[in-house]
Amino acid sequence: MLLAEQPGIEVVGEVADGRAAVTAVERLRPDVVVMDLGMPEMNGVEATRAICRDFPGTQVLVLSMYSGEEYVRPAIRAGASGYLLKGSAFSKLLAAIAAVARGGAFFSPAIAKLVLVDSRRRETHPADALTNRECEILRLVVQGQSSNQIARDLGLSMKTVEGHRGRIMAKLDVHHLAGLVKYAVRAGLVSPDP
Repeated sequence: MLLAEQPGIEVVGEVADGRAAVTAVERLRPDVVVMDLGMPEMNGVEATRAICRDFPGTQVLVLSMYSGEEYVRPAIRAGASGYLLKGSAFSKLLAAIAAVARGGAFFSPAIAKLVLVDSRRRETHPADALTNRECEILRLVVQGQSSNQIARDLGLSMKTVEGHRGRIMAKLDVHHLAGLVKYAVRAGLVSPDP
């Protein structure tokens, strides 16, 4: 009732289970679904997954009393753009709906910390294993410098530079120079410009 009274928000439907939520989204095509996790027929995670897969124009905001990672992680993996804890101020719910409607994300502070920790844990990149010297040599390779030029500029032997290049390629699982340059630029490890 409170949402229906807000300017700019139109409540187009209410359902009691996950399967009905998916059916309602198919029929009504809302911008945002406020999803509970504990529902009969199809739980909120399954419903979120189906909605995000089949109706990419609809954003899902989870509103739940559960803050444990065993609830949060599956909901985020299913495609939820936000996760708000029940009991949050109504103004937070409005802010969350607005954020996900714009294509952004919104998380309760406790949930945001969990998402951040997960992101840092999972988003390790093969390039994270590169040493500072290897990063420097990679940058010079991408800029088009030969091993001879790199050795001269850095005061290293040609053999040392070749060894670094070999380790860089092994760490990034790249097998030729063109692939190394392409990988480094595409992954944003270096800029192709000097």
